[in-house]
Amino acid sequence: MNAPTSLSEVTPKTVEFKLDAQTIHAYEGETILKAAKRHGIDIPHLCYKDGYRADGNCRACVVEIAGERTLAPSCCRSATEGMQVQAQSERAVKSQKMVLEMLLSDMPDVGHKWNDADVTGQGAATDTGQHGELSDWASRMAVTVRPELKALRREQPQTDVSHPAMAVNLDACIQCNRCVRACREEQVNGVIGYASRGAHSEIVFDLGDAMGDSTCVACGECVQACPTGALMPKTQVGTQVVDKKVDSVCPFCGVGCLLTYNVKDNVIVSVDGRDGPANHSRLCVKGRFGFDYAASPQRLTVPLIRKDGVSKDPELLNRLNRSMSEHGADWSEVFREATWEEALALGAGRLKDLRDQFGPKSLAGFGSAKGSNEEAYLFQKLVRTGFGSNNVDHCTRLCHASSVAALLEGVGSGAVSNQVNDVEHSDLIFVIGSNPTANHPVAATWMKNAAKRGAKIVLADPRVTDIGKHAWRTLQFKPDTDVAMLNALIHVVIEEGLADQDFIAQRANNYEALKENVKGYSPEAMAPICGVPAETLREVAREFAKAKGAMILWGMGVSQHVHGTDNARCLIALVTVTGQIGKPGSGLHPLRGQNNVQGASDAGLIPMMFPNYQRVTNGAAHAWFEDFWSTPLDAQPGYTVVEIMHKILAPEADAHKVRGMYIMGENPAMSDPDLNHARHALASLEHLVVQDIFMTETAWLADVVLPATAWPEKNGTVSNTDRMVQLGKQAIDPPGQAKPDLWIIQQMAERIGAYASHTQLTPTGDWGRGRPLACGYEGEFDGVAEVYDEMRRAMHSAISGITWDRLQRESSVTYPCLTADDPGAPTVFIDHFATEDGRVNLVPADIIPANERPDAQYPFVLITGRQLEHWHTGSMTRRATVLDAIEPMATASMCGGDMAPLGLSTGDALTIQSRRGQVTLHVRRDDGTPPGAVFVPFAYYEAAANLMTNAALDPFGKIPEFKYCAVAIRAGGVPSAVAGYGTHALMP
Repeated sequence: MNAPTSLSEVTPKTVEFKLDAQTIHAYEGETILKAAKRHGIDIPHLCYKDGYRADGNCRACVVEIAGERTLAPSCCRSATEGMQVQAQSERAVKSQKMVLEMLLSDMPDVGHKWNDADVTGQGAATDTGQHGELSDWASRMAVTVRPELKALRREQPQTDVSHPAMAVNLDACIQCNRCVRACREEQVNGVIGYASRGAHSEIVFDLGDAMGDSTCVACGECVQACPTGALMPKTQVGTQVVDKKVDSVCPFCGVGCLLTYNVKDNVIVSVDGRDGPANHSRLCVKGRFGFDYAASPQRLTVPLIRKDGVSKDPELLNRLNRSMSEHGADWSEVFREATWEEALALGAGRLKDLRDQFGPKSLAGFGSAKGSNEEAYLFQKLVRTGFGSNNVDHCTRLCHASSVAALLEGVGSGAVSNQVNDVEHSDLIFVIGSNPTANHPVAATWMKNAAKRGAKIVLADPRVTDIGKHAWRTLQFKPDTDVAMLNALIHVVIEEGLADQDFIAQRANNYEALKENVKGYSPEAMAPICGVPAETLREVAREFAKAKGAMILWGMGVSQHVHGTDNARCLIALVTVTGQIGKPGSGLHPLRGQNNVQGASDAGLIPMMFPNYQRVTNGAAHAWFEDFWSTPLDAQPGYTVVEIMHKILAPEADAHKVRGMYIMGENPAMSDPDLNHARHALASLEHLVVQDIFMTETAWLADVVLPATAWPEKNGTVSNTDRMVQLGKQAIDPPGQAKPDLWIIQQMAERIGAYASHTQLTPTGDWGRGRPLACGYEGEFDGVAEVYDEMRRAMHSAISGITWDRLQRESSVTYPCLTADDPGAPTVFIDHFATEDGRVNLVPADIIPANERPDAQYPFVLITGRQLEHWHTGSMTRRATVLDAIEPMATASMCGGDMAPLGLSTGDALTIQSRRGQVTLHVRRDDGTPPGAVFVPFAYYEAAANLMTNAALDPFGKIPEFKYCAVAIRAGGVPSAVAGYGTHALMP
């Protein structure tokens, strides 16, 4: 990727004015308040919040301007050249104090007395103390309330504690409208409004509903915005005093929101959004309220070893699922406690024995996209140098492997070309195969903000999701017809003379072949296939080509098909023929699903690539890493996630049969397709070591279980979907004997030994010239920094300019970044692509049907995916009390037209069956789901969608076809009563 050039940078003009006799330089158009804040001058303010539109309704920030009759709100008034302003004149201060006194007079006496019974149903009154920013300014301005003003207080509204996460106490509300702007203008959710007039005016949710009954999505932006505690997280009802605040990164989706943990007594009590480049203080329900999984009583706290004679029966999982809701999972039936030394000796020793007896191909490792870059790097290094093969993979194989395959082939880089919030500069935003409001909620806010400014959103998806409310056009194509629809768009661009011929001539290969291939894909020919009217296809294609900037963002709806690579090839072709790449507001962005999918892939946690996507079959790269690690390395790609499951069940005579595995932080017994097959494979392993924070479905099938650390308990970096390397810091201590993941990896590696040849091992602990094995990790930054430094050298062409010291200063740096003063490259491919000749390689694609089609026996199509409150296999989010309370049970979504013939009403039980398995769950009406399809989230172990999915692979990305398989649906059945993992009581 080449270095960027950003939007033309112009030095902002400044104006000079006087503020209380001090000379102030303001940027042209900057408000008095913002200029004052930049110069360290405080002016009282309440309705104003950095980043929000100034409203000027509280009048606490008024100043006196020479020559003007009335006082002016400094938050709304722009500074002008020569202006004479007084914020501390007698008149201004008197007015400021009057506003503060009047607002404070309407507050409950001596701070609001929250009653714990209002929140939890038991307990006594608890003093919260002061009223946030209002009390702070009153104290600083020495404002007290006269008794006669107290007598004028209006009748106060009742406390509303109907929401699982947030408490509403409008008697502390000063009607500053911050929450309204937070909800409507920042997050664009449109739930909070301002109703009535005069003394009857009030903040309302929807049409005056209780917050818990409203359409609130629990992003918590209103809580973070509220200056008085009228809206607050239930976890901080009572005292808001905390022991410490620790800056970190959200541990959930790939957006990579920066946040701050508020910690008391070694427990995270709340989370605030931080002004990071990906989120600018915004969070979603998971980032804001999904933090207490780390304190779950079901955390693994001691090493475990399988008891002698206890078989690895996959049916055990079904029995455990039935019992978890009442008792939780009792691992003592299957495992016994062990010391760390015993567990590590057995875990690593047996893997070493299998390698020595059956060869390096007999072992495999699954790393994690939920951990740090350093963990991913060290884990893949252990597999390559310790196991002696490239049999290492992680969940990217199950989400964007086909996207990466197409991007590497087409543009030479598997990362995004433009960052999500670059949609600010887009005229058209093409969202395909993604449900961003549920899967990437903060990223969705940037799209919704852009739509409010006039950008056109095009939603292309078999399901009409919430982003469709903001869409200019919706292309609800039939499932499995992506290539037909996308080729039709390319056809229109070329046929109607809208192609950017200069861009194509200078920067594209194989255009003539693409042009010839799409001749038969006219919208008129494809409309009956994809289900989108021909004229709509033409209209969208024209707008995409003519836009000043058009960006494509996609998700697993594009990638999780046997033709996923072809889908992505079409997207690459569409931006190429229109010249919509290499400039602001344009380009290609596959939205990453987990917090470190991008970083784990970058770090080499994939079987065909060394770190930084250097192919293991590339002789020069292979030699470089052999020298760097001082160890002979396998020159052949390893097996992928699904292929490894097949290799476990291979015949004994197969020289590449996988017999032992080390799995860190992954849960293939829930995440793999055709779970019955995957669980059978895992149970058939001769030795399985699982390193995790919970007794996951995979851990139940292990021989050794090693208790690891949750994200808030560790230091390390992650890389988000925007190519930002971001630093997370440890906020709390791990429970019991749980150990840092890096320490565990190092201990395992030391006992396995670094593989040097087919017959000889290097001395124990020698990991080669890169760094010694023992990095001195003691829970502090030092050890992590050493691993990061080695990884940085292994990825020198991407992150060489991002030093550990720089990350500690800046928290977030975008790559490619090659020098210490390089600001990073938010936009790439400006002058050339990362291919050998610097040109994009266009690859024509034709229609390839899904591996399995509906028929008379299985007439419906199953679509799987995530939902707003839960994430991945649910092992973390379903142990978060708020998230579990909001969305406690598995549901299947169908349109009303399909429910009626089956005799189904919302809430009824239905059973879904494929050729591989079946689940019973409750139905939810969703008319955005197309006729003939059913959508099931895959986070619920009691109704595991992947029992039914098809393991057929894309031939290029080796990704399974999660998004399409044939199923039968019948009314009835008995859904599991399980909700969460037995910890779903409402948060106090």
